[in-house]
Amino acid sequence: MPTDEEVLVIPTEHFRSLGYFHGFRAADAESQSRLLAPSQFSYRSRKTVETDANFKQLIPYVLLRYQDQMFTYRRGAAGTEKRLAALRSLGIGGHISKSDADGGNPYWDGMHRELREEVTIGCEYTESFLGLINDDRTFVGQVHLGLVHLFELASPSVTSNEAALADGVFLPISQLWDEREEFETWSQFAMEAIRNR
Repeated sequence: MPTDEEVLVIPTEHFRSLGYFHGFRAADAESQSRLLAPSQFSYRSRKTVETDANFKQLIPYVLLRYQDQMFTYRRGAAGTEKRLAALRSLGIGGHISKSDADGGNPYWDGMHRELREEVTIGCEYTESFLGLINDDRTFVGQVHLGLVHLFELASPSVTSNEAALADGVFLPISQLWDEREEFETWSQFAMEAIRNR
């Protein structure tokens, strides 16, 4: 995606009014609904909001799980977020674009568009919302807010559609936890949330 697109944001003040936290926080449907109140939505130039901590870009962060294994990949150089290149990740997703607002639910539509662009899931799955990730310690984290979704797959049938997702494979959660220092911060938070379920 071009970096001059208009992306979905909410005011950082709105996010903090719901209760500030660092790391992962489990969230229920009510808190998700309050966070995603359409009255707080706006679309702003991605170039601008990448350096403006007054806004949080909403990022769906989809975890793909099959039994005791999680889908993991290494971020390739082809990705638009150069600050995360070469790090390992668990999360699939990206920015919600203004073009996603054509349907009834821009966040939901954008999440599924991003998922289809990045991977092909070749089996049935169930979907649940786990919670939020916030990490203001990094420049990337200060301007992004992760919404973590878990897809429980009927089989380990996932194929990467993009060069930005390199070496995609399912690995045991226990192994990933042992190797967690190789992962981007959001994935480390997500791993801990999965292990604590």
